[in-house]
Amino acid sequence: MRAVRLSVATAAAAAVALGAAGCTEKSSAADSDAISVTAADTTCDTSAKKTEAGKVTLAIENKGSRATEVEILFPDDRIASEKENIGPGTKYTLTAEIKAGTYEIACRPGMKGRGVRQKLTVTGGSGAKRDPKADKAVAAYRGYAQDQADNTLPRVEEFTKAVKAGDIAAAEKAYATSRIGWERTEPVAESFGDIDPKVDTRADGLEDGQKWTGWHRLEKALWQDKKIGPTEKGLADQLVKDLTDWRLRVGQAQITPTSMANGAKELLDEVATGKVTGEEDRYSHTDLVDFKANVEGAQKAYELLRPVASGHDAALTKELDGRFATLNKLLDGYRTGGGADSYEFTRYDKVSKADRKDLSDAVNALAEPLSKLAAAVVGS
Repeated sequence: MRAVRLSVATAAAAAVALGAAGCTEKSSAADSDAISVTAADTTCDTSAKKTEAGKVTLAIENKGSRATEVEILFPDDRIASEKENIGPGTKYTLTAEIKAGTYEIACRPGMKGRGVRQKLTVTGGSGAKRDPKADKAVAAYRGYAQDQADNTLPRVEEFTKAVKAGDIAAAEKAYATSRIGWERTEPVAESFGDIDPKVDTRADGLEDGQKWTGWHRLEKALWQDKKIGPTEKGLADQLVKDLTDWRLRVGQAQITPTSMANGAKELLDEVATGKVTGEEDRYSHTDLVDFKANVEGAQKAYELLRPVASGHDAALTKELDGRFATLNKLLDGYRTGGGADSYEFTRYDKVSKADRKDLSDAVNALAEPLSKLAAAVVGS
């Protein structure tokens, strides 16, 4: 989860298109032209300050003691590309298709604050040629993201209406389903930089001085505190306001084929770092609803990109088809009623350690080939 780093006006004004894709690799020698990024607890060293437009690769290594986040930032601080949760001693390769301009590479130890930054100047042409199939995928995904935002607001209003009425039981019932559209398309909201911290931050993800607002603050009030007072009712109104802002801004999002592929991988990372561990919905234990929504969002982006990727790597798309099917079948086993389209799932605190490991293994088995989707999309 991020701190607020970009105003609504600035986000709307940013008009430089950049597509980014993350690719995890077992070897660090994948691209001889890669810019090496060495992240540590107080430093962020890069091997180059200039590069040519088009495909740009960052070969990242975290030599620090904490997990870090590495970002490519526009001059206005909007996040153009990123990789979160790069653990100590971990290497990661981030591939981006970018246009000429000035950027910053930021390393954020502990994934908080502004981090340590290095300038990056990109010169030359405008990057990859347009692919009609890719354009079609982007248009369809943009419509999907807008639909998810549009459909979220009525569910959120049902949830917050119950909160404001002091009806804890009704609010608890509406909580998880109010989050489905958000969880399916969270990378789109995160691209703005300032909405996610307001609506989806957990207590341990707050920046210094940041007020805790959003779903998880209300989740704690309902399940742990068992109390709804004036503060919580005000937070309910704020949640509707912030998500209405999200809904209005979805159409302004910079969406490219590679950002779609990268976003699909980010959603699997969300599952691995939050849902599988039980940390996301730690009070309500409704993690499997978020889990399913994340997988659905990743699968939608993949299926729209599949015609592009299959032309470059048919073996990869075949593997991804199978991995998605396996994970969905496993998740379906935790439905508690209502049929195949139901979002009634077993409470996550009732899921055994052995079953959690099975879920984690299935996520990891999908995440590895999914990390190659972006490279397949750009044909490299």
